[in-house]
Amino acid sequence: MTCECEKRVFNFSAGPAVLPVSALQEAQRDLVCYPGAGASIMELSHRGKVVDGIVKEAEARLRRLLNLGDDYHVLFLQGGATTQFSMIPMNFLGENGADYLEEGTWSKKAMTEARRVGKVVVPWSGKEGNYNRLPADSDYKVRPEASYFHVTSNETIHGVEFHREPEAYGVPMVCDASSDFLSRPMDAHKYALIYAGAQKNIGPAGVTVVILSDALYQKRIEDEKRPIMLDYKTHVENKSLYNTCPVFSIYMVGLVLKWLEEEIGGLEKIYQLNKKKAELLYSAIDNSNGFCAPHVSNHVDRSLMNVTWRLPSEELEKKFVQEAEALGMIGLKGHRSVGGLRASIYNAFPYEGVERLVEFMADFQRRHA
Repeated sequence: MTCECEKRVFNFSAGPAVLPVSALQEAQRDLVCYPGAGASIMELSHRGKVVDGIVKEAEARLRRLLNLGDDYHVLFLQGGATTQFSMIPMNFLGENGADYLEEGTWSKKAMTEARRVGKVVVPWSGKEGNYNRLPADSDYKVRPEASYFHVTSNETIHGVEFHREPEAYGVPMVCDASSDFLSRPMDAHKYALIYAGAQKNIGPAGVTVVILSDALYQKRIEDEKRPIMLDYKTHVENKSLYNTCPVFSIYMVGLVLKWLEEEIGGLEKIYQLNKKKAELLYSAIDNSNGFCAPHVSNHVDRSLMNVTWRLPSEELEKKFVQEAEALGMIGLKGHRSVGGLRASIYNAFPYEGVERLVEFMADFQRRHA
């Protein structure tokens, strides 16, 4: 039975997050029997022609969206961004260490794992302001001898986002783009490595996209003791198919990329839609006469993906979440480490859902201000 879209809730969760309905419906149609295969996509061998074609098509769509040439490897791996926190330094962190911007919770986690491998230098930290802003390029310098320079393009918990490609000062730049990947045009060629867990913007949990420049790959540090699954060489040489890949997750990523490319019309179009959603929500927060307090006051650093704010008391915040859920809006509770409220409005989140939230926010303020 097909799920009626009007009965779906508005899912503001930070991830796993909302997926395009058209992608879900196509998966639903093909779930029991993939066309021409005689079996479900979840039952097919990753060594077979059908899965090989699905992986190649997803890669081709990704390359078109980001205008990637043959000088980049596209990998579909497992273990989430957290595994990449370890895998990157294990492969590329040399004696001189690496530079990491400390922008919030996830960049701190990446730094912690890198320090298990070697030296980490922090050219800028947002800790003093509780991670409520990002640095301008002039606020930091990257050491020329650094193995690489690590940035997090969007911090889901605190709600800050780079709306530009940060200056790397000639050092290979590595980016955790998990929560805003493909939400805007991106000059991928300014990065040596981009990684992103799929479950925010481009698919279900279970697969992590890695875009690795061949230039950085050639600088990979040889280590015979490195576990084989944590060596990029394993996955580059086997084109993501060394072991059983997350077949269904890659299949779903392919459907989401199809939606983004064919239905939406590419990254510039989705960027305009994302800005429109975020502007509506931030306007409601800023015009609430202080009832809603944004975590990020500097407009240029505000995330288009994760909008964070506080109400006058934790009791009101709890009531807000409860009443919203009763009205079909879920996932609005802020991260447990910071509290408050958070609305994650990723690519597939509908504008109508933001309109519904804004209407509720105004009504809630009238009743509780």
